[in-house]
Amino acid sequence: MKRSASLIALALGLTLLSLPLLAQSAKPEAKAVKTPGLELAAMATQITGIAISPLLGVSAVGAYQYFQADTPEKKANLPWFANPAFWAVGILAVGAVAAKDAAGAALPPGWKKPLDILETIENKASGLVAAGAVIPSLVTFGSKLIMDSTGLGDMVVIHTGGLAMLPVAAIDTGWLLSLLMVPLSVVVFGVVWLTSHAINVLILISPWGAIDAVLKGMRTSLLGLVTATAWIDPVVGATLSVLIIILAYFTAGWAFRLMVFGSVFCWDFFTVRRKRFKLYADGNKVFTGSEFEGVPARTYGRLNQAADGALTLKFRPWLVLPVREVPVPREGLVVGKGVFYSEVLGHDPKADKNRTLLLLPPRYLGHEELFARTYHITGTCEVGLRRAWSWIKEALGFGGRKAAPAVS
Repeated sequence: MKRSASLIALALGLTLLSLPLLAQSAKPEAKAVKTPGLELAAMATQITGIAISPLLGVSAVGAYQYFQADTPEKKANLPWFANPAFWAVGILAVGAVAAKDAAGAALPPGWKKPLDILETIENKASGLVAAGAVIPSLVTFGSKLIMDSTGLGDMVVIHTGGLAMLPVAAIDTGWLLSLLMVPLSVVVFGVVWLTSHAINVLILISPWGAIDAVLKGMRTSLLGLVTATAWIDPVVGATLSVLIIILAYFTAGWAFRLMVFGSVFCWDFFTVRRKRFKLYADGNKVFTGSEFEGVPARTYGRLNQAADGALTLKFRPWLVLPVREVPVPREGLVVGKGVFYSEVLGHDPKADKNRTLLLLPPRYLGHEELFARTYHITGTCEVGLRRAWSWIKEALGFGGRKAAPAVS
């Protein structure tokens, strides 16, 4: 029932956005005149583009509006992000990120990871600024243009039964449209941004620069496609934006879990949390590394141990819903030591192989042995880049081969 209600709410919201576009598409003179449908189509495309890449999107929209304004008076009335002092710096920052990605593809695995973490923080910050300031400003500015194009922005005329007309002059009704559109626009922005931001977190998890380049290329290509279609035909661009919004809606849960993982990862890394971290006797925070007992991967919760040694994971879906508790399989557990974060590996009897059961945030680095003893896990091993580095040292003869712990 709850799922059906959310789908109905989504359908109503998208219908609200689509009706003016459908009405506008039926008019043959759509491209020649600035109409409410075209203004709304442009607004939907801009919101989607900014959500895909906030810094690039805000800078591009600001630059476009600045160069479209052909008089000093129009430039003076533009939103604050159309100021050259803002969008020029934003474009330079985007160029620096692109240079980092181009150089990072040729670097050894893990060398550009600190820069990737910085970019993830930047994406969060620019997304927050866009949601709190840019999107409301953009929608308010667009709402004013829509009301001006309909002729309703300056005067409201009250008809009294055909006997007389009472004009109420100089009443600006643009604020009413803004009041309706701003909350919906911020929600749409948030849903699309969540899915786009997941790419930054996937890059944090990925150890290979080539995969990072592919992920970035996919996001940039999507942004370019939205921009190109909107340039050719605003209605087509808005239709593509609606399709992106629908896709983002259905991946919101997955993207939210990745966002939480990325936030904890960045906080632990830049605050050097491992140096002041104290492991609890029970109830330590972890992420799921793979799906088990119906709990999806990257779910954030606390690992608890009963008196008989049974492990359970307690978590809140979406971090605020009622607490759920599921058992954690104990078969073949071993703690894997990584370079940037560590893992808890478990044996999958169905596939007859080891799998990543839990992910330990960077705060656990250096505490893996204590974690294993706390939860009565026998053995540790090296995983990821640390395992690769150990193999290189052994191959070059700089270290003796160590026996791997037995995993049953």
